[in-house]
Amino acid sequence: MIDAYSFGQIKVDGRTYRSDVIIYPEKINSFWWRKEGHNLGLDDLKEVIDYRPEMLIIGQGKLGVMKVRPEVRRQMLKKGIHLFIARTTQAVQKYNELAHTKKVVAALHLTC
Repeated sequence: MIDAYSFGQIKVDGRTYRSDVIIYPEKINSFWWRKEGHNLGLDDLKEVIDYRPEMLIIGQGKLGVMKVRPEVRRQMLKKGIHLFIARTTQAVQKYNELAHTKKVVAALHLTC
């Protein structure tokens, strides 16, 4: 569960992270960063695609600055992975709603 989120930090299962994260059911990648900063591309999600979640939740930042490239949407559709894309505050809420009932991964930009 995500315990709390505020600009630049997130608390998951009691542990605080201060960099962008990908949250899997059994682990957290706390060193995640995109090749093109505020543009999310397929190369940034290779491990997620290989994991094959039912849903990928993407948090675009507190203000929604991170953009999701069209090829990400197309590839997820092709692989049968549902997408939820929103500002990180809403993405955290969605993750907490679904994490106990579905195989969900959250890729979360924590700042802008």
